[in-house]
Amino acid sequence: MIKIGISAAFEYPNPERTVFGPKTLSYVENDMARYVARKGVLPVMIPDVEDGILDDILQEMDGFIIQGGADIAPETYGEEPIGRWLGDGVRDQYELQIIDYAVKNNKPIFGICRGFQLMNVYFGGTLYQDTLTQREGSEDHRSSEEYDSKHHPVFFTEDNFLSNIYAGVESPHINSIHHQAIKDLANDLEVWATSPDGLIEAFGVKGQPDGRCFGVQWHPEFSHTLGEKIINPDILIEEFLKHCQK
Repeated sequence: MIKIGISAAFEYPNPERTVFGPKTLSYVENDMARYVARKGVLPVMIPDVEDGILDDILQEMDGFIIQGGADIAPETYGEEPIGRWLGDGVRDQYELQIIDYAVKNNKPIFGICRGFQLMNVYFGGTLYQDTLTQREGSEDHRSSEEYDSKHHPVFFTEDNFLSNIYAGVESPHINSIHHQAIKDLANDLEVWATSPDGLIEAFGVKGQPDGRCFGVQWHPEFSHTLGEKIINPDILIEEFLKHCQK
């Protein structure tokens, strides 16, 4: 059985929460667990523990998924907040350790939404703190009402992993649940897909086999909400898992 380490999302102490109010919670969103879990695959939430212990846990993993969630703190990529989007700097540092371990130990890594953005930051890129505020011509890529029912077309660049595995799909669409986005793409990354308004929707790490180290801005684990309206999410995870099995 292969073990896929999934980074945890954090809930911080909240006195208005009746259960575990003064405690910090770590969790994996359930659609993510179901997306990764399949015959021969064990999803493992990576706890936020001391570095020495964390390294021992990471050594046991065959691959890593950096899941979505809270914004990335602007300070993590060298900026000051422009407004109310402060992000989660604590989680940034925790997940950057996981990404760093995966890269330095040549382990497969799959970044989703926030994870996609943080991978770009790890490799030296920057983000729009808020696309509607900072980027002229950007469409609204997030709706609290529609949430994972919001979707739009996606354009794959020619002759890459995504264009190959989704060859033959007419008018591919993806879900859209974000307001931050890649501004400056890191030099070690190459664009695999863009949105109609020109935002980067997917990338691969240069020099890595296709499907081994990459990120997507959308949430493939939420795709069941829209069914056949968007591209098949299982193709992505199955291709990633092939590298983890090696």
